[in-house]
Amino acid sequence: MVAHAYTVAFEGVSARSVEVQCAVTPGLPAFSIVGLPDKAVSEARDRVRAALSAMSIALPSKRITINLSPADLPKEGSHFDLPIALSLLAAIDIIPAEEVERTISLGELSLDGTLVPVIGALPAAMTAAQEERSLLCPAASGAEAAWVGSAEVIAAKSLAEVIRHFTGQCPLAPAQPGTVTSETNGKDLRDVKGQERAKRALEIAAAGRHHILLVGTPGSGKSMLAARLPGLLPPLSPMEALETSMIHSLSGLLDEGGISRTRPFREPHHTASMAAIIGGGRTAKPGEVSLAHNGVLFMDEFPEFSRQVLETLRQPIETGEVMIARANAHIKYPCRFMLVAAANPCRCGYAFDPARACSKMPLCSQDYMGRISGPLMDRFDLRVEVPPVHFTDLDLPESGESSAEVAQRVATARAIQDIRYREHDGMRANADAEGAKLNAVTQLCSEGKSYLTQGAERFGLSARGYHRILRIARTIADLDGADNIAPMHVAEALSFRLSNFEAA
Repeated sequence: MVAHAYTVAFEGVSARSVEVQCAVTPGLPAFSIVGLPDKAVSEARDRVRAALSAMSIALPSKRITINLSPADLPKEGSHFDLPIALSLLAAIDIIPAEEVERTISLGELSLDGTLVPVIGALPAAMTAAQEERSLLCPAASGAEAAWVGSAEVIAAKSLAEVIRHFTGQCPLAPAQPGTVTSETNGKDLRDVKGQERAKRALEIAAAGRHHILLVGTPGSGKSMLAARLPGLLPPLSPMEALETSMIHSLSGLLDEGGISRTRPFREPHHTASMAAIIGGGRTAKPGEVSLAHNGVLFMDEFPEFSRQVLETLRQPIETGEVMIARANAHIKYPCRFMLVAAANPCRCGYAFDPARACSKMPLCSQDYMGRISGPLMDRFDLRVEVPPVHFTDLDLPESGESSAEVAQRVATARAIQDIRYREHDGMRANADAEGAKLNAVTQLCSEGKSYLTQGAERFGLSARGYHRILRIARTIADLDGADNIAPMHVAEALSFRLSNFEAA
């Protein structure tokens, strides 16, 4: 007899259905798994055997063959334990085979039969919904998988509970979704003394999802400003929350099945490898650019990252997705993030500080900032100099607007963009607009167009730079509630685009 169970193999954020076939045939006693399993899958036979033995279920003295179909698809991970056990139990008539075939299952078995939570329950539930099957998973993964809603999710604590459920002795109730959280980091923009121009740049960046580069002397507040950016961003929409949670599910970052409406804020160290930033490794896992999808990727000490890492950012910034190519797989992950980079103007950090002038200017600054290539620098919409704040100013009372006040304007601007790009696929914010679609939504008045043309000729803007000025000006106009882009909007956009720390 050949019994069938179903599970998934992960390809990026998608889960591909895998059929687990179990044949119990006469011959010398053996237990083999075929179908391109990795080491973790091959070891499943020992975990399954021990779990069944703990439940006093003896395997027949026959040849047991498990085939994972399609056989040419690599199978990785310990979540194959449960479907292998189910197919075996169905083959020896302990549980109904037809009930197993109507279920997609995943879960790791401990030696006593307890089900251990695994990553990827949310993408697996999406696949189960598409194939009109139910999902069986460990109890700790049930709240996460139940968010899909259109698939019934059964969460069990042990293999014994699974057997009682399938045999009708003690059916399990469907799992319920986890909690929706909206975390606040408690960091207010009003805590930052001075830096009004940098605060304005953060507001524009948050409103249009623009990439921003902060350059200033050590201790001027670059990291402090970046840490307050999440407080300016609107919460994730339901679709964005699901997209982000699927990536975090594959990385095991979902806490007790809860989905967060707060936009992710990732801040990798400058010693991070290319695989850590872009994604990769043995199993082609998502990197920091994908974990920051729909959120913020903050890269402090930007020039200190390796040149190879910095240059690989260029394509993901433009396309919003990253392709991880390996000999046996090509995995695509979404990575539509807002890049916030911070850097000192030179190695010593005091190139533009009149009180502590750098003795090696201008070569020190040119060499240091030259680590950021021209094409990469061209992808920053906003480039802001962050001047030092005198220590006597730290005792001044709080001034300026709070994060809540700025966030309200940002939310209003984002709402305008949601309406504007509702019928444009792949476009959600002004930073996504390009080509003919950008020209259609800019609504640049004749005076503003003339001003922008003069600025482009005067400063030698590239075609990309010209379009990015249009995007920034459109965002500034949205913050002002203006339908048309006026010359003052173009002028402010140009002021944030031009700087004296360009890469040499």
